[in-house]
Amino acid sequence: MDNKGLAGAFMFVGGVQFVIGMVLAEIFYPGYSVSGNYISDLGATCRDTCTIYQPSAFIYNTSAIFLGILILLSSYCIWLEFQNHLISIFIGLSGLGAFGVGLFPETAGIFHVIVSLIAFLFAALSAIATRNFVKPPFTFFSVFLGIESLAALVLFGLEFYSGLGPGGMERMIAYPVLLWAIGFGGYLMSSDVISKYGLIEKSLKTRDNNQ
Repeated sequence: MDNKGLAGAFMFVGGVQFVIGMVLAEIFYPGYSVSGNYISDLGATCRDTCTIYQPSAFIYNTSAIFLGILILLSSYCIWLEFQNHLISIFIGLSGLGAFGVGLFPETAGIFHVIVSLIAFLFAALSAIATRNFVKPPFTFFSVFLGIESLAALVLFGLEFYSGLGPGGMERMIAYPVLLWAIGFGGYLMSSDVISKYGLIEKSLKTRDNNQ
């Protein structure tokens, strides 16, 4: 498998395993509310005091760490394939943030807030930045999902939850970029029309010559 395929595989597996891990962690968390609880409550719930439910915390934190590692590997492979600083850095920072979320749960206080912001912000920017690396209609999907995630991040920061609750609004940040990561990973694995400058279609002449 070439660097393009490896980048896609790392990103796809990272996104899928995190979604599954998050669902499992929610199942094992007593009385968990997708509206009232933050996503990171799965790793540790800190209000006046901190409560950790097992195996929910282990599943969530481990899955977040794996997500971060796999996204970092994907960003490195993307760099090797495209030599694009901006996209590699954006994706790498989102992976670093995800790794930090698992390493520094809510018990870490401000460190958790910082790494969560890094993960959300640069994942959304990555979705927008890769618009020139894919063909329509995925171009439009990437931009839409990135902008939706950024808009939700702003609303979340302003504590304007639109009836969704803090957990619901946080999911409006996380779900779009997770869906993008899984889709972009699949795109990189399946496409045979990629070049070091983006995605291009093979000409009919080239196809005819190969037949």
